[in-house]
Amino acid sequence: MSTAITKWLRFRHAGSTGFGTLTSSGISVHEGEMFGRNAATGKILALTEVELLAPCAPSKIVALWNNFHALAAKLNQPEPPEPLYLLKATTTITTPGAVIRRPSYYDGKTTYEGELGIVIGKTCARVSPDEANGFIFGYTCVNDITANDILTNDPTFPQWARAKGIDDYGPFGPVIATGLDPAKLTVRTILNGAERQNYPISDMIFSAQALVSKISHDMTLLPGDLIAVGTSVGVGVMKEPVNTVTVAIDGIGELTNEFRL
Repeated sequence: MSTAITKWLRFRHAGSTGFGTLTSSGISVHEGEMFGRNAATGKILALTEVELLAPCAPSKIVALWNNFHALAAKLNQPEPPEPLYLLKATTTITTPGAVIRRPSYYDGKTTYEGELGIVIGKTCARVSPDEANGFIFGYTCVNDITANDILTNDPTFPQWARAKGIDDYGPFGPVIATGLDPAKLTVRTILNGAERQNYPISDMIFSAQALVSKISHDMTLLPGDLIAVGTSVGVGVMKEPVNTVTVAIDGIGELTNEFRL
């Protein structure tokens, strides 16, 4: 993979939605399509001039469970022979910096889950692991927020989709970084100023390339689709009336949101 890292983002400016790359002087505005032909327009916008949006609009969000050796060991769970995943509603997407509120009907525990996200760049079906990098556009930060008590409150049916599908419970961004080797990345999650997660992506049971390959044999992945690769040790409950959560991955950036009980 290229060693040159490019950070792509989407924004709203003067009533219109646009996209571009992050530079030392601001946002280099592009025209065309992020996942197709595009070119810089020569216009530069300051970050203070725009509202950042989620960096892409996935048709689906695939979220992994039990994909790290360390977490499987801690939970005393067997390591799965194939990826275990759910689909997370696209209405969970919200903007970097957004305030997220617990639903009024729910007073149970809610956890943060700092994760790496894979963003697909080209229509992808039944590809091999060796081919997968050609279909990965880049990587982003994800907070896969979960309403834990909903997940387990019916003994006959674990409610993964509902527990993780609440509006705004899937922030990601603020950028999609290209030119990275995901196996060299580390995910950190900071809750109210205290680091709670710090784990290497290299500990994944299924690598980024293996995930794209295996999932693409089940379903066609489309440009902009997001795969949240799962989380590791350090997941915790957000207990304060106002909680500031940052998912930080060196080379990508920091996703910060506020969660209110």
